[in-house]
Amino acid sequence: MIDLKSGQNLLAEDYDFSLVLGGPLYQLLRRSRLADDALELVHRRILVTVCLTWVPLLILSILDGRAWGGATLPFLRDVDTHCRFLVALPLLVYAELVVHRRTRTVVRQFLDRDLILESQRERFLGIVDSAGRFRNSLIAEVLLIAFVYGVGVHYLWQNIAAVHANTWYAPPAQEGARSLARLWYAYVSLPVFQFILFRWYFRIIVWTRFLWQVSRLDLRLVPTHPDLSGGLGFLSGTVYAYVPLLLAQGALFSGTIANWILYDGGKLPQYKLEIIGLVAATLFLVLGPLLVFVGRLSQARRKGLAEYGVLAHRYVKGFDHKWLRGGAPEGEAFIGSGDIQSLADLSNSFDVIRRMHIVPFTRETIVQLAIITLLPLLPLTLTMFSLEEMITRLLKSVF
Repeated sequence: MIDLKSGQNLLAEDYDFSLVLGGPLYQLLRRSRLADDALELVHRRILVTVCLTWVPLLILSILDGRAWGGATLPFLRDVDTHCRFLVALPLLVYAELVVHRRTRTVVRQFLDRDLILESQRERFLGIVDSAGRFRNSLIAEVLLIAFVYGVGVHYLWQNIAAVHANTWYAPPAQEGARSLARLWYAYVSLPVFQFILFRWYFRIIVWTRFLWQVSRLDLRLVPTHPDLSGGLGFLSGTVYAYVPLLLAQGALFSGTIANWILYDGGKLPQYKLEIIGLVAATLFLVLGPLLVFVGRLSQARRKGLAEYGVLAHRYVKGFDHKWLRGGAPEGEAFIGSGDIQSLADLSNSFDVIRRMHIVPFTRETIVQLAIITLLPLLPLTLTMFSLEEMITRLLKSVF
């Protein structure tokens, strides 16, 4: 692996790898003292991004006379904008620190748990080094910027998220299209937000590529491991590091739907397919990288069932011959013998293999992450009935 500051090779004992601690933007943040070597100072980065994206829009919309009036959708009533820059964007920035802290020891876990054969350790470290170079790619971030300005702003936002009404940023056909607020929104605020968001998608690609290459190694999986994942159960804990990212996705979508409901005449139930799609996409975003181990885990489970099936058959056959067919030595007492306990232990081991997962996460993980993603959308239920009505219904259901 390569040290980010000196560019020198690290010692073989330094097995930490960070998914977010690298890249041109990270180096820029370090030089501007908005980040340190451990991605601390997150409050500074959040403050700077809000001051760069949201505050100028407030000031410019006031100067345009569209902050609280002058349009069907004035700035201060634009739920999508506030959710995007005051909720989702800070969460995306904060997610970097959380992901860094909770996933940096993943590489070490592969080695500490003896999942990597000694003969393949150098190849494994080469995979880690390759992931670090991919993460630090200048070309990748330049392409992200080009995508944001070429597609993200002028197509994705205008054709998908924008409200078709007289807004504070104004459609191009209206005279307000030349306002400074619109220009800042289109060429500064939205690109900054989309770049940070799409850079997270790029990091997921880096993570997926790393795990896929590791899954191609001859891993030492143990089918009787109590985590029911052959020893890969530690990977399921890494997905919870992405909770801020899931909340950011939910908040972003919630703001967009809120504007559609309030200013485009939509109703919450008509967006149920979009909401289902959001949950499915975000779950795949976080859990999808772990699916690369399906083949290895399935193979380990089949092999374990076959090997322990043979062992169980041999033991049960010997147990039957010894205690039921008169094969026990004369004078050996059945009570107190360890044969029964050994039979029970073997049965438990076989049951662990039978219940072994072919993915390194559980159904509970899926449900929990889905609920987390949907949390920011709960306030939208108030568009269907009032808060007073909701409280009344809850009280009636309880009492």
